[in-house]
Amino acid sequence: MAAPISDEIAQKIFKVMEEQTDILKKMGNGLTKLEEAKLKKPLRVEVLDEEEREDWDERDKTDYERNKQFEKLMVETIAIREKMEKMQLAFLKAQGMDDCLYNIVDIALELNQFAGGDNKKQNMAPNMTEEEAARQKAINDWLPVTASRTAKWWYSAFHNVTAMVGAGVLSLPYAMSHLGWGPGVTVLILSWIITFYTLWQMVEMHEMVPGKRFDRYHELGQQAFGEKLGLWIVVPQQLVVEISVDIVYMVTGGRSLKKFHDIVCPNCKSIRTTYFIMIFASVHFVLSHLPSFNSISGVSLSAAVMSLAYSTIAWTASAAKGVQPDVDYGYSAKSASGKTFNVFTALGDVAFAYAGHNVVLEIQATIPSTPEKPSKVPMWKGAVVAYIIVGLCYFPVALIGYWVFGNSVEDNVLLSLEKPNWLIAVANMFVVIHVIGSYQIFAVPVFDMMETFLVKKLKFRPSFILRFIIRNVYVAFTMMVAIIIPFFGGLLGFFGGLVMAPTTYYLPCIMWLVIYKPKPFSITWMANWICIVLGVALMIVGPIGGLRTIILSAKEYEFFS
Repeated sequence: MAAPISDEIAQKIFKVMEEQTDILKKMGNGLTKLEEAKLKKPLRVEVLDEEEREDWDERDKTDYERNKQFEKLMVETIAIREKMEKMQLAFLKAQGMDDCLYNIVDIALELNQFAGGDNKKQNMAPNMTEEEAARQKAINDWLPVTASRTAKWWYSAFHNVTAMVGAGVLSLPYAMSHLGWGPGVTVLILSWIITFYTLWQMVEMHEMVPGKRFDRYHELGQQAFGEKLGLWIVVPQQLVVEISVDIVYMVTGGRSLKKFHDIVCPNCKSIRTTYFIMIFASVHFVLSHLPSFNSISGVSLSAAVMSLAYSTIAWTASAAKGVQPDVDYGYSAKSASGKTFNVFTALGDVAFAYAGHNVVLEIQATIPSTPEKPSKVPMWKGAVVAYIIVGLCYFPVALIGYWVFGNSVEDNVLLSLEKPNWLIAVANMFVVIHVIGSYQIFAVPVFDMMETFLVKKLKFRPSFILRFIIRNVYVAFTMMVAIIIPFFGGLLGFFGGLVMAPTTYYLPCIMWLVIYKPKPFSITWMANWICIVLGVALMIVGPIGGLRTIILSAKEYEFFS
């Protein structure tokens, strides 16, 4: 039963409603004036593109802008009417003073924003003071993802290349050796198409609500699934993806450094991989203190260039080496179970190779956006360039590497190349430089989540000391796990299937279906469901093969060796 409302509270409610009367009258007068202007001279119905608009004379342009303004105001008026209905419902069904006032003040503030109210009060929660709003803005300006929004379209290109073309490309010939020519080529092409499509979906959904940006993956999840459920669905998966990628890159960086050392100094005393992982980690104890996403742009650009360079070296050196005399394109495993598990591992490797979606929204958050020039335009332009580069890296490495070495190829194709020594040494150093940048690309969103939790939830004061401690702890954690479990191929398959398939292959499709609700059995609806089915299958089989590889490798491994 609704709680009774006293005369005093009722007076407060009516006062709030009366305060909005003037706002509604102003908007009504504005609509009347626009309608009168519209009736005086018919407006153009045809909406021309940008090039044609440049040729309009001033009068036509004025008519076009008036029409746009009128349509926008009509949409806002409809929204106000809906909110007034909610206000009445809140009044009738109030469960007490606080709930009733909260609902009505919330709607009143939104009405004030529609009418062009005080900018200082816009985007404030109904119970938020100006001081609290200023504090929240200061925190957002301090957090690494939203600290800077000055990126250009080419930032999107090299950030996406750095995020995607990493350790995974070097394992693609190994994946091909377990899949064979037909299935292998099919899986590579399908993965490229599906992930390109889901990337487009995420770019489009970044600003699907006018005036609001979903700067982080979990914010988009909250829009689709609700505040609490969205967090529980997205945050655990995103954290596991980003942390696991950084662990794999620790392993990759350490192993590539060791390979470089062994080639350059073949007569030197052998040094454990553990120490090379620690050397690689020492770089991140410094770089991890760069404050924002945009501040690592130089590192990311260098990494993108290196990825294209070492991928080119990998496939050109393989082609120059020529097909090996004893090459075998059959499956290396003899038993049916062994072949099956290897296929599962290969599918996980491919999923890992296309794991850049977890930072797409965070990358787009660094690009400025206005109603006239939304961020999705430069973001998508950069993403298209990035995916062309991805194709130029992935397909030659995968196909030529497998063609040359067959099923004897290593899980890192550079390890299969022995000569010329100087070229292999250079390629391994390029890999080191690239994974330095890739590590940072995936680490920044983790830093952002940790700092957001500590500052907003636990009320820690934003400071250099706080940032210094949590970022060093994170780097140390990923370094220790990499030292304990340096099983490169198994890690790719396990993490690739477990969490990268969901966040890359089908979670964007589920969000798209929930938010946009396309007509059942339409092309869009079917395309999304195909991606979902394939992604779920990949999520199930990938970890199985990867875990088996880790178990087999662990039998012959000594910790900290």
